[in-house]
Amino acid sequence: MIGLGLQELPTLNAALNAASAACVVAGLIAIKRKRERRHKRWMLTAVALSTAFLVSYVIYHTTAEPKANSFDGWVRTAYLAMLFSHVVLAVVVVPLVVVTVVLALRDSRAKHRRLARWTLPIWLYVSVTGVLVYLSLYVFQ
Repeated sequence: MIGLGLQELPTLNAALNAASAACVVAGLIAIKRKRERRHKRWMLTAVALSTAFLVSYVIYHTTAEPKANSFDGWVRTAYLAMLFSHVVLAVVVVPLVVVTVVLALRDSRAKHRRLARWTLPIWLYVSVTGVLVYLSLYVFQ
């Protein structure tokens, strides 16, 4: 975060979310192609990017004023529904990712695979909706 002002953190957060989502998709493609080492590298990169996002997010939201939205009608309803599902699943996905990674590193493949079938789509949803929240608040308003 060195060299970035507080006002640039939302853009950084969106970039970290987008990059994390791309890595998760690349990791999924790698494992579908039975490229385990490549899958591991992509997924650990996604974890690192998501961790950087979380640190930046906490710094921003503990120091900046909340950003208000000016949405009305059905757009407001759609935005709040997306935001609500994003926030709830963001809380859920953190321990899911941690446990899924620990199972992988312990080579508990069957357990890892069972949990990853839930973790990956939730993680991807949270990353993508994080970018959409950013676009909604900072680009489309």
